[in-house]
Formats: sequence, structure tokens, C-alpha cells
Amino acid sequence: MTPALVTGGVALGLGLVGLWQLGDGAATLAKATLSGPLINHAWAETRETGSATRPWPWADTWPVARLSFPRLARHVPVLSGADGSSLAFGPGHVAGTAAPGEPGSVAIAAHRDTHFNFLKDVEPGDRIELEPADGPVMRYRVTGTAVVDSRTTGLTPASEAEDAAEGYRLTLITCYPFDALEAGGPMRYLVFAEGGAG
Repeated sequence: MTPALVTGGVALGLGLVGLWQLGDGAATLAKATLSGPLINHAWAETRETGSATRPWPWADTWPVARLSFPRLARHVPVLSGADGSSLAFGPGHVAGTAAPGEPGSVAIAAHRDTHFNFLKDVEPGDRIELEPADGPVMRYRVTGTAVVDSRTTGLTPASEAEDAAEGYRLTLITCYPFDALEAGGPMRYLVFAEGGAG
């Protein structure tokens, strides 16, 4: 093989890998964008009927709440579960944390490049509203933010019993840094808020 042929083969291989990476990112963005109207419709129906409504018949998740950030004029539905299949379509409620509207710590996670891309603009003192599927709107104030390594720091409360005694708290979780070229690193950006009903 000639050096030019080897170089051409390597360049072609790298180009194909790059296209695959772009296609994978575009697919995630397309899912997040195109599913929005269906999820919003399912949320409206869930609030109206009081029962969980799937956004499409084969969906393995459904809206359980809606987050609002008044200063930023942002509203996002929150889905049941925070695994990969849910997070492709929106923020997800982290299992093992308090349910939206219940006392304790509620944790919600989403991708930094789609539904939580604006978390970098959230500031201490900002108001966050969490509307559960059944119950009053919960109002929180942002108390701070942190960047943590998920390999060494727990992202959810250690004990629901201890947590319930401490009032109403909200933790929003996304990957960090916001402008990372590669998804899925160990660093997480956390937004902390405290509040309650009314």
C-alpha cells in the first residue's frame, strides 16, 4: 500500500466517524424537539383527567410535573424516570427522591445540550415553580449551584426519611461543562432550591 492510500483511508475513516457522531447528536436533538408537542399535550391531558397519559402509545414514560423558570420564561414538562429512554425526550424525575409535590428532596435530571441547556443562566434567588400532576404548584428559590464529580459525590439524598423531615428541596442535575464536545463525562452541574406549597 502506498502512503497516499493509507492516508486517504485514515482520512475517510475519521470522516465517517465524525459523520456518525454528528448524526447521533442530531438524532438526540430531533427527539427532544419533535416530541415536545406530544409531551405537552399528554401533560395537559394528565392535569385535566388526573391520570397518567403517555405521549404516544408505545412510550415508556409520561409527564409527572412541569417546571417553570419565570425570569427566563422557560417551561419544561418533567417525565417519569431519569434513564436514557426518558432523558432523550425531556427532564426526568430521579427515582428514589421525593415525588413532585411531596415533602423532601425532589431531584430532576436532563441533558445539558437540550432541555437543561439554560441552567447555566439560573441565578441564586431565582424562582422555580414545580407543578405536580395532582396538587398545588410548589414554589422554590434557588439557593446555589455546584459542580461535582459523579464518581465521588452522591447526587441524591442518602435517606428519604431524613430528607422528609427537612422540608421541601429541589435539585436539578445536568452534565457539565455545558459546551463539552463529548457527552457523558463524570462532571455534573447542580442547582439547589428550597421552598414549599403556595
